[in-house]
Amino acid sequence: MTLQIGIIGTGWFSKVHADILARMEGVRVAGVLGTTLEKAEAMASVYDAVGYSELEQMLDGEKLDAVYICVPPMSHGSIEAELIRRGIPFLVEKPLSTGMDIPRQILEQVKDKGLLTSVGYHFRYQEAAQVLRGAMKDQTVGMALGRWMGGMPGVAWWRRQDGSGGQFVEQTTHIVDLLRYCAGEVTEVYAVAAQRVMHEKHDHVTVADVANVTLKLESGAIASIANTCLLPDGEGGAGLQFYTDAGVWDWTPDRLLLPSAAAHAMAGQEIPAGHNPYERENEAFIHALRTGDRTRILSDYADACRTQEITTAALVSADSGLPVQLKPAKNLSH
Repeated sequence: MTLQIGIIGTGWFSKVHADILARMEGVRVAGVLGTTLEKAEAMASVYDAVGYSELEQMLDGEKLDAVYICVPPMSHGSIEAELIRRGIPFLVEKPLSTGMDIPRQILEQVKDKGLLTSVGYHFRYQEAAQVLRGAMKDQTVGMALGRWMGGMPGVAWWRRQDGSGGQFVEQTTHIVDLLRYCAGEVTEVYAVAAQRVMHEKHDHVTVADVANVTLKLESGAIASIANTCLLPDGEGGAGLQFYTDAGVWDWTPDRLLLPSAAAHAMAGQEIPAGHNPYERENEAFIHALRTGDRTRILSDYADACRTQEITTAALVSADSGLPVQLKPAKNLSH
């Protein structure tokens, strides 16, 4: 049986997923939903699909086995609710929203239905990230330093706090998620943020362009994650370093560098990122659709809500000037 997939959104991520799906055997991109019919039909024509400008029309017009949600942060909520109501599994790109209210509501509905979900924290699917996660289980992590440094995206919604949620929510969430994935849960968040340059260079900028966030982990380790979006294009970079008594484990999106004293076969060497993590992410979701086996999905909606809670807590802390205590993961939905 050929799986029929719908795509919501016509941006870059939508096309990344659609291209991967189109190469899979027994999978078809059947419908594309855009903010305008023109955009939807233009993308749909590439995949021999049908373009739509209304969600209900696509869901009524196509018998979909799953839907991919690739929309800006402020557009979440009603899309997920309608898919849940119809019992349609979905893969949604991060972040889950600009804050935490909508994800909490959606999480309750997902749990009630037992619906299959996946969230696009693709770095988890890297071979290098898997090595790092495995290594940290055998290490006492003292501290971690993370960063996401770059320029400001040109789209208008990203520059508005009520559109993107800000850089820590929209971009740096990947570093927060990888920290959680490799070193465990966060119990306390303290953040400072500021507007330094970009609000004077561009109109309608309401997001901070620099921030630093300190996190306490359940293990007793501490972490600091910084981000900026004021750099010239092409400068900066992202990464996460773990400091242990074996040395520094240095991850970037391209590779993992192991300390020379590590008790590992590749100590002192560089491990490449590995196979395309987007492909593995898609393969895991499609496998779950076909078989019901969800074990290959490395981030479902409930897990991603925990990452979202941390990034949202950073916003609250930066606004109040006070640390924010987080509930244990099992109490997230209460």
